[in-house]
Amino acid sequence: MGPSGTGKSTVIKHIVGLLKPTSGEVIVEGVHIENTSDEELLEIRKKIGFAFQFGALFDSMSIYGNIAFPLQEHTKLDKIEIERRVKEAITMVGLNPEEVLHLFPHELSGGMQKRAAIARTIILKPDIILYDEPTSGLDPIASDLISRLIVKLQRELGTTSVVISHDIKESFKIADQMIMLYDGKVLADADPEFFKTTPNPLIRQFIDGISELTV
Repeated sequence: MGPSGTGKSTVIKHIVGLLKPTSGEVIVEGVHIENTSDEELLEIRKKIGFAFQFGALFDSMSIYGNIAFPLQEHTKLDKIEIERRVKEAITMVGLNPEEVLHLFPHELSGGMQKRAAIARTIILKPDIILYDEPTSGLDPIASDLISRLIVKLQRELGTTSVVISHDIKESFKIADQMIMLYDGKVLADADPEFFKTTPNPLIRQFIDGISELTV
C-alpha cells in the first residue's frame, strides 16, 4: 500500500515481467525475472494469476467464455473438463453457474464482475495471485465480500496473494504482512499490528486518511 504514484502497480508489473528493473533483482520462485527468455517468462506467468483493477473481462464474450478462455489458450482439455472447471471456479467465488455463465459482463453488477474476473484468474490454479485494487469502486458490503473471498481462496487454493490497495480497512482484513511504499521506496515492512500502532507520522497520515492541505 501507499499513496498514489509511489510505485505499487510498478512492482506488480515487474513481478510478471512487463517491466525490467533498472537496478536490483526480481526473483519469483527462485527465477530471476529480469534475466529470463520469453519462453521462460511465459512458463512463470502460467503460475501467476492477475486480477486487474477493473476486471478486464472481454465485453464480447459471455462470462463462461471469459472464464474458459485461459483453459482454451493454455491447455488441451476437452470441452467437458473445461465446463466442469469453469463451473467449479465460478462456484468458488460465490456465484451460481446456472444464473451467470450465460450472461455478458455488462449484465452483472460491479461486485459480480470482479468475482467473475477472479474466477478467470484462478482457473489455471496459479501459485501466486496478484490483485490490483480489488475493492476499487465497490460499496462497503461488496468490498467486504471481495476481501473475504481473497482470504478464502488463499486458504483453499494454497496460493500466495499480493494485494495492491488504498482501502485501509479491507487491507487489515486481508494481510498477514504489509509493505508501505513512499516516494518509490519501502517505508515499512511489517505485520498489520505494527501499522495500527506505529507513531511514524507518514504512516499515520496515510492510515488515518489525514491531508496536509488546509482549507
